[in-house]
Amino acid sequence: MQKIITKIEPFAAEACRRKRVCAYARVSAEKDAALHSLSAQVSYYSELIQKNPLWEFAGVFADEPTTGTKQDRPEFQKMLAECRNGNVDMIITKAISRFSRNTVTTLTCVRELKELGVAVFFEEENINSLSENGELMLTVLSAFAQEQSYNVSEDCKWRLKKQFEQGILPMSLKRLYGYRRTDDGGFRIIQEEAEVVRLIFSSYLSGLGLKRICDMLNEKEIPSPKGGLWNVKGLKHLIINEKYCGDLLLQKSFRTDHITKRRVINRGERDQYFVEDNHQPIILKETFFAVQAELKKRARENASVQPKFKYPFTGIILCRNCGKNYTRKVSNCSNKHRRVFWNCATFLEKGKAACHTKQIPEDTLMEITAEVLGLNEFDEKVFKQKIQRIEVSEWNKVVFVCKDGKRTEKSWQDKSRKWTEEMKACQKEKSHLFRQENNS
Repeated sequence: MQKIITKIEPFAAEACRRKRVCAYARVSAEKDAALHSLSAQVSYYSELIQKNPLWEFAGVFADEPTTGTKQDRPEFQKMLAECRNGNVDMIITKAISRFSRNTVTTLTCVRELKELGVAVFFEEENINSLSENGELMLTVLSAFAQEQSYNVSEDCKWRLKKQFEQGILPMSLKRLYGYRRTDDGGFRIIQEEAEVVRLIFSSYLSGLGLKRICDMLNEKEIPSPKGGLWNVKGLKHLIINEKYCGDLLLQKSFRTDHITKRRVINRGERDQYFVEDNHQPIILKETFFAVQAELKKRARENASVQPKFKYPFTGIILCRNCGKNYTRKVSNCSNKHRRVFWNCATFLEKGKAACHTKQIPEDTLMEITAEVLGLNEFDEKVFKQKIQRIEVSEWNKVVFVCKDGKRTEKSWQDKSRKWTEEMKACQKEKSHLFRQENNS
């Protein structure tokens, strides 16, 4: 019996639907921002995709002018989320340098997209990431783009260093509370703000603390340098700024590298330059140095009177809602019934209206930390070795950021609200203390 063989052509799924195509746009921070503006790129890609009958428009994701070395660009992340959700088949972008100047970031993203079946087409280099030689070309060209970014960064450092050596403050500092920059790079005093500066310095020397001065300024409805309420951190930064007595200390901080762009305080790693009597002062130098001496004196007194014990979570828990750290709070009960919680500093100081994030019981925090670290119980030594910070993102959710860059989200459950004998005893004790205070 003769065999009959029939060839069955492969089913082309792509032929049944149009390819979903989006574009990613970003204006270069260094050049041609006017010529190739963000709006022009958005219009160009919208028209390019929609006029192709084989393509379905999946949007244009456009980030404002910023560095191309960071992966936390909001529109870039939104685009990746759409790809992960299966809503995009191809991304079009102008060039590798627009996508990212970090070789690792470029290749990591492209490889992830490749696994998802999403192609990335770079117009200038004419590279399709799903082609056979796509990754090889990307490796070479993205490394070149990163090296170019490094060279630009080094040129900027050299230019800044030369300005510092000449005692010139870069025009990047356009505004300082109490001053405005002039066209020639100098300082012009704003009298209304200068009066506030003088009030702050004189109030501190008269004996008021930073917190009390903040309250005074907020009560007078004097806006802070950023337009909101005054806070202790910003106020301290103001009263230690030598510019208010007419001097300049240049290169107080520096960026560690051209990839992360992380700025750190210069503690002797770089040259510094001090320019005396650079501009018209708002306060006398005698007043400025008296305030610095008073700051050191109060710091010594506070350290000797109330030495602080640093708990494992101190300075580690960050509130994503307001940006403040969580602080430790102990319930107002006897040792037998006492419970420990960690609360947002803004919530404790100003209440729920200012920040609504929840408190976290310390025992719960220790339990979930041990789970993240793969331990049977909380170990402070291991915790300090591996965890950089804990971010409170949503209600009953925290994100552990490890020192190796890994992020782990963890949920926690509220304890049962069923009244135990211990809780009843604690509440009874609180009521008793309350009655005593009111009757005294």
